[in-house]
Amino acid sequence: MTTPIRQEIRQPYGQDLLLTPAMADGYESVPAADLHRLRRYLEAVVAARRAPVHVAVAFNAAYFGFDLGGEGYGASPLDPDEFPVVTLGERVPALPVGAMVHITTGSEPLYAEIVYKEGRHPRIDSLGDVPGWVSGAPAGAQAPGKPCPDDRPVRRELLVPDSQAFGAALSLGANQLNRLRTRERWVDHRGHVLVDAEYSSPEAAELDDTAAYSAYLLTTARKQLLSPFVPVSIAELARGQDDETLHGALTRLFEVVSRALASSDVLRMWGQYAMTCDALAACWRDDGPLGGRDMNALALGIQHAAKPMARRRRYALSSGATAYTAVGPRLRHFSGAEPLLTGVGYAAAVCRANLAIGDIIRGESESGLFEDGTRVGLDDGFEGGGVWRSHHPGDADTDRDPLTPARLGWLATAQSLMPDEAASAGSGPGIELIAEPVDTPLEDDEALGPSQDLRISDSEVAWRLPLRLAHLVEGYLPLRPVVADELRYLGCDNSTVRLELAHPGYELEEYEAVQDLTVLLNDGVSRLSDVEWPLDFFPGLELHLQWPRGGRVIRATTTPLDTPVTVDDRIIEHRYDDAVLLREDAPGSDRTRDSAAGLAPRELVMRAVRRCGLLTPDRHALLDRSSLPIAVYGKTPKPAQAEALDGAVDELLVDGRLFRAVGSRGVDGHPHFPPRTGEQNIPLVGYHPDPVPTPSARRISEPSGRRRAVSLYYVPGHLRRIGADGSPGEAQVAAFREHCRRLGKPDGWELPPGYTFVTPHTRGR
Repeated sequence: MTTPIRQEIRQPYGQDLLLTPAMADGYESVPAADLHRLRRYLEAVVAARRAPVHVAVAFNAAYFGFDLGGEGYGASPLDPDEFPVVTLGERVPALPVGAMVHITTGSEPLYAEIVYKEGRHPRIDSLGDVPGWVSGAPAGAQAPGKPCPDDRPVRRELLVPDSQAFGAALSLGANQLNRLRTRERWVDHRGHVLVDAEYSSPEAAELDDTAAYSAYLLTTARKQLLSPFVPVSIAELARGQDDETLHGALTRLFEVVSRALASSDVLRMWGQYAMTCDALAACWRDDGPLGGRDMNALALGIQHAAKPMARRRRYALSSGATAYTAVGPRLRHFSGAEPLLTGVGYAAAVCRANLAIGDIIRGESESGLFEDGTRVGLDDGFEGGGVWRSHHPGDADTDRDPLTPARLGWLATAQSLMPDEAASAGSGPGIELIAEPVDTPLEDDEALGPSQDLRISDSEVAWRLPLRLAHLVEGYLPLRPVVADELRYLGCDNSTVRLELAHPGYELEEYEAVQDLTVLLNDGVSRLSDVEWPLDFFPGLELHLQWPRGGRVIRATTTPLDTPVTVDDRIIEHRYDDAVLLREDAPGSDRTRDSAAGLAPRELVMRAVRRCGLLTPDRHALLDRSSLPIAVYGKTPKPAQAEALDGAVDELLVDGRLFRAVGSRGVDGHPHFPPRTGEQNIPLVGYHPDPVPTPSARRISEPSGRRRAVSLYYVPGHLRRIGADGSPGEAQVAAFREHCRRLGKPDGWELPPGYTFVTPHTRGR
């Protein structure tokens, strides 16, 4: 049985559109609820994808229908054979990030989405050392101060394709991919593609990624863009099909997607690539290859690359200089890094490294100028995964943003050459500096829990925390180690700190809203003790916590949901962690105890499945049915008890509180789900929270007694998934054919199996 994913996150082809006509009108026109729905979906996409998610890839997910259940684009009715066919060779038309392609391999088709790309100028050496004139140079430049004279410039580029984006059914197996990598004909041994990318004009080569992808969709991939099998067509969103209308709508949709990603409090952006805060925090905590120590060493190596001491050690020079270091090639020289830089892992490593360098620059310098006199800044955001410029002694330009590509390498070289010198300048090696790794320890931090993200700035520390049952029962609030350390430095141990609680939509008692609490700082769990949690707080409720650095106040705020939901019998109106809710809000748990004593058989079964079942990635609990008696009683039950449990399970299955699934058991006796080939199948019982939208719940954002004005908005015609057992009516079939005709298919298309067509209509908001 395929269990549904979290229903609070809307999917493409669902009842609510992710992309709306208001978004095609521009960001300022988008209602907050629509923006929130899109943001929540994109957050889930970023968490599900193995590579950082570019704005173009995020648009693809919402527009072409990326399924969060594991099948990706393979769950949509799109025909991948309609994707542009690409035969990769030494010289090919430039491909933008976001391009979905059908790569010819001589055998099985390879469907892939280009999720990352960077420049690979041949003058960048294997250590990441970059000649100054290459940094920021226009496409096709071959010498200092000499841009490419051709009308169709060619640039060496590395592309990272994601061949798993279309689900298992449309992806090559591991053995097939390994054979392709071994042959190194279509992809190299790391699963990447190195090409000479030809651009139609010098201006086309200078377009940013989203502008380049928009042009690609309107030309090469136009048939894909106007497919009637997308959730909702761009022609419907833009209310037209001419090039000017479509181009304007795409530009505004990209802006909406970009700003939705950038405004998320669980994501961070490097350029146009989004990553989860959890993944970044995990990188800093990791002591292994490319973990926190290596990132700190990389940043320090870049900072010190141009200092006189570093240069004197290599070249017996005593004066300062400028060094340019490319992040991508440099990462390969950290011990044990190579396996982490294959496939899409390379894209993730490069983006994490650039963010780490940027964070260190923000936290330890004044606009890029360090105390030792060195100035560091990003000089080229594309070549080599990002080229960083280190100059000693630092120049006096304090207004420049060190994280905005300055392109000073190319500009300085071009300005220093006279015209005849520029024409005759060769590309001799000269003196090239190497940024070495510095073995400097990184301060460790506590492991982050699920859905906890940590943000540290000069003014405050902020993090998210799902309330646990222990917090409610024992009345305490755990503190982040960084907060505990600074409070200890301020002398707050065993003294008082004020906790200010806010629960939007509810008026808290005065003793709940403001509490003066004792701070306990120790080597175990540092905490605020004797917290009076409001009665409406429950296990899994998510708190957004803020501590102004140097102060004695901690603020905790809950976040309202756009639409309240009901899980079992609990109405939930605020953001929550579904895994904690599943485990710790089981029968027998309340604010005073956690015990199975006195529970009826049905409650005992529900408690055992929720507490002992395998927690799947999509937040469902699955338990081997034969293990249920032991999970309930801790031993073999009496016959009457076993019979009562069997009857309770059957009742819960009939009521829909539990569902049946099939797993398998390995030779070691451990159950597996999904079932594995060659293992004996076993019956499982499962529980899913199944949050149900509850519009009848109290509208927490509206003052009581005030009637809300209803506004009407237009919903364009769109596809909606109804499942394999569903069947569209004749009216929907006819309406879809007419829809196809409007998109340029005179004889129309048939509705794909499992889908219906929702005709255009208006709806109240």
